[in-house]
Amino acid sequence: MAELQVSVVSADQEIWTGTASMVVARTTEGDIGILPGHEPLLAILSAGEVRITESAGAAAIKANAEDGFLSVEHDTVTIVARNAELVRG
Repeated sequence: MAELQVSVVSADQEIWTGTASMVVARTTEGDIGILPGHEPLLAILSAGEVRITESAGAAAIKANAEDGFLSVEHDTVTIVARNAELVRG
C-alpha cells in the first residue's frame, strides 16, 4: 500500500514527521484531502486544523496551523506554517 511522507513544520521547529495514509488541511480554497498518488499541488493554508491519519492505523494526529503553505509532490506532503502546534487530547 502506498504511503505519504509527511512533515509539518513551524517557523522555529518541526511539529511532526512520519508516514501517513491521508492528510486533510484547510486552505484558502477550502478543506483538501491528500491521498497517495495525488497530483502535485501548492496551496496557501488558512488558519485551521490539519488532520493526519498515520499509516499504521493509529489515532489521527491533529495540529493547528496558520499562515503558510502545503506542498504535495511524489507522495511527499510538506506543511510549512508561521504558527503550528500539535493538538493534545
